Amino acid sequence: MTPTTVLTIAGSDSGGGAGIQADLKTFAALGAYGTSVITAVTAQNTRGVDGVLPLPPQTVVEQLDSVLADFTVRAVKTGVLGTPAVADAIADAARAGRLPQLVVDPVLVATSGHRLGITAAVERLLPYALVVTPNCAEAAALTGAPVTTVDQMVTAAETLAARGPAHVVVTGGDVDADGESVDVLVDAGGTTLLRGPRVATGNNHGTGCSFSAAIVVRLAAGDPVPTAVATAKEYVARALSGGRDWKLGAGAGPLDHFGWSSAPSSRPY
Repeated sequence: MTPTTVLTIAGSDSGGGAGIQADLKTFAALGAYGTSVITAVTAQNTRGVDGVLPLPPQTVVEQLDSVLADFTVRAVKTGVLGTPAVADAIADAARAGRLPQLVVDPVLVATSGHRLGITAAVERLLPYALVVTPNCAEAAALTGAPVTTVDQMVTAAETLAARGPAHVVVTGGDVDADGESVDVLVDAGGTTLLRGPRVATGNNHGTGCSFSAAIVVRLAAGDPVPTAVATAKEYVARALSGGRDWKLGAGAGPLDHFGWSSAPSSRPY
């Protein structure tokens, strides 16, 4: 069968753990054909971000036009946008209906603390998003209020939902809720708390990118949003568990996107 095509619009990660690289790994692991539009080139590794080069808006638009002219894209996600001008161009495409089932991962600050996104740029996309997936720090930046507890996650999700997106998921990887990892989903159906066991590992680089990418794959396959979100959470938990003891780099390592740790015999080396 011909695989379903999905699209990521994001920055690259030279360390391979996040951004475009994590998105494409997730797409492939879950059986979708991934296309990409690169918004920025970053110099980074597991220890942090050493540099960011935003691409010109024209280059971003040319990539987008090229992909959409040749592929039937079923769902799209955004990550790092780079500049307000790029955000405007992507928002124009969304407004024109060219970005189906848009998932906005509002990447603002890397795990290392390096600022990657511009809050105002992300806000341009909120009215056109089917799903928005901020972590607690990103939700705090977008709402201007602290987000350090599950109750504050709910309030932040409700605040962001009022700005246009149909579904808001505030991910709680930074909040220890009695040993659980709790994500908050707010939409027209109300508030849902998605609970799962917390995976103890320092290898969590690219978690948010992988989560939003997994949602995109499931939306493209026809899942309703709550099902897509729950399935994506399960996928990320498995990927975190699989890579928990990896020793790749000296900092926050990547996830086990392909389940290598659980099926070593499938690896050709």
